[in-house]
Amino acid sequence: MTDDRLIVALDVPNALDGLAMAERIGDSVGFYKIGLGMLTGGGLALANELKQDHGKRIFLDMKLFDIGATVEAAVRGLAQFELDFLTVHGDPHVVRAAKEGAAGKDLKILAVTILTSLDRSDLDAALIRDGDIRDLVAERAARAFEAGADGVIASPQEAAMIRALPEAKGRLIVTPGVRPAGAALGDQKRVATPAQAISDGADHIVVGRPIWQAADPKASAQKILAELAGV
Repeated sequence: MTDDRLIVALDVPNALDGLAMAERIGDSVGFYKIGLGMLTGGGLALANELKQDHGKRIFLDMKLFDIGATVEAAVRGLAQFELDFLTVHGDPHVVRAAKEGAAGKDLKILAVTILTSLDRSDLDAALIRDGDIRDLVAERAARAFEAGADGVIASPQEAAMIRALPEAKGRLIVTPGVRPAGAALGDQKRVATPAQAISDGADHIVVGRPIWQAADPKASAQKILAELAGV
């Protein structure tokens, strides 16, 4: 049985590359993330194939944001694929609409708080109100939970803080921005190791480049899984 706390991000150009990577990793990993970057490269087809033909769990990372009616319609369409997780932006009206669209399905709606590639200077440039980024993340997480989110996406540095929120009881925390010790940070700015993220309250960690860019992706995934086994 695989340890589904590890979600591998298939941030590769197209579905053929994604399927090849999943086959290289094999039975070691049971949960994959397919993001917006692969949408035009057959991402939905890959999600369906991995789910239906290979028995994998699928996290569809679309980060939807629009008026409520449009979000609800989009989620209703995606929910027919019987996938596991879907991201939307954490604005309460978006979360409520997404939950309406997912009604009757097992699809979990995960709200994005603040992207892990952003820091305070990025928020200033986007005219986001003043305040410590951790406080803003906590407030957005609480509001998303109140709107019905099944979980949130947040950096591992904020996992413990979110887990401590009364609204977080029974909800999921999924953390990108996870890097094994010694791995390059890439475009992530708020990071932690896999074991630290889980210890701080995350239910799942998302790891991409340190696995799929490795010379031996399966071995890289197994090393992270071994680290998680000790938590």
